Amino acid sequence: MEDSTQAVVNSVKQWLANVVIGLNLCPFAGKPTAEGKVRFSVSSAVDEEQLINELKAELELLDTKPEVETTLLILPSYLDDFYEYNNFLDWVDGLLQKYKWEGVYQVASFHPKYCFAGAHPDDAENLTNRSPYPLLHLIREASLEAVLAHYPNPDEIPERNIDTVEGLSAEQTRALFPYLFSR
Repeated sequence: MEDSTQAVVNSVKQWLANVVIGLNLCPFAGKPTAEGKVRFSVSSAVDEEQLINELKAELELLDTKPEVETTLLILPSYLDDFYEYNNFLDWVDGLLQKYKWEGVYQVASFHPKYCFAGAHPDDAENLTNRSPYPLLHLIREASLEAVLAHYPNPDEIPERNIDTVEGLSAEQTRALFPYLFSR
């Protein structure tokens, strides 16, 4: 039987492979994933203080391990409510400021109930940021800047992603996002 932590990681890996890379929502995700440079860290946090400490530890790890390109900090036990998750992102910004990580790292947000400002919760565009669990994607700014310098029209990525997910059939959506239909 699969350990629950491993099951969480496997679920996120499947989402990364099938949705993020498979639909090309992030054209930069394939290379570090194929090279084994993506760290999958499952949080045990159940409150803000514990999660801030874990987030800080992950950022410190990135400071000391250049071979880790990016980290997905997965939150299976905390911040299931999207409103609370979204509010927590202010704490993330504060942590980056406090420890002078602004401009060094950025944190992208993904959540099973992700909803863009101004969007209806059922709008397909939200699928671009819907993951099996709440997670924080810790990205090296220098790496992002390097790949963006060689990518044509990076400003078009969000609109292209919306077009991609809006073009999915109901069957494709259920197959790619099973966790949205099983909760």
